[in-house]
Amino acid sequence: MPEHPAIIAGWARDAAAFREVVPPRVQPYGSSPRQAMDIFGLADAPVALFIHGGYWQKLDRSFFSHMARGLLAHGVAVAVLGYDLCPQVTLREIVAQCRAACAALPGPALAFGHSAGGHLSAMLLAGGDVPAALPVSGVFDVTPLRHTTIGDALRLDAEEAHALSPLFMPAPAGRMHAVVGGAESGAFRGQTQAMAQAWGASAEELPGENHFTVIASLAEPDGALTRAALRLLA
Repeated sequence: MPEHPAIIAGWARDAAAFREVVPPRVQPYGSSPRQAMDIFGLADAPVALFIHGGYWQKLDRSFFSHMARGLLAHGVAVAVLGYDLCPQVTLREIVAQCRAACAALPGPALAFGHSAGGHLSAMLLAGGDVPAALPVSGVFDVTPLRHTTIGDALRLDAEEAHALSPLFMPAPAGRMHAVVGGAESGAFRGQTQAMAQAWGASAEELPGENHFTVIASLAEPDGALTRAALRLLA
């Protein structure tokens, strides 16, 4: 998408502006600088964990602070997660870092994330680290990425790609609602439908939204994704 650099730059501006108004508490959970969470909201509130995208190899938590705004308006604390990136670490290590972040929180009630973060949200649900997940435009089968430029940094062989694909895992006990933009590619829309069917979960397409605009409503107290998250938290 030719407009996506401008959208990402907008995320950075909106996130920085949000932090000026609502400064987060920074909570490390590991040894590297990226292994930290920006926590917005009261310490005794229910906690939702947001996991950013970037194909496990780009961006960081500073682009996504404003994604806490919607749930924060309803009294839900949001931890915006940072993690190390491929190829400096493996995809399996990123999953382990997300699990460590969950263990450092007081019982996260929901994992929600975009793109690669959707994949990681589903992995946390599959591992029993959270009781509910809201993956947005998630990558649930990473095997097609192996022979692409995106997959180069992941360095996955066929066995590891299969093992780290939520689509091939048993349905977990928790609840999931998978969301994708109605204007996204057939691959993203197909993976979302396949994932929901495999786990007996619900799925939804947001009309007219593409892969980069689809998460905008998380920043809105009455946004479609905020309402979906609240239903999972209820």
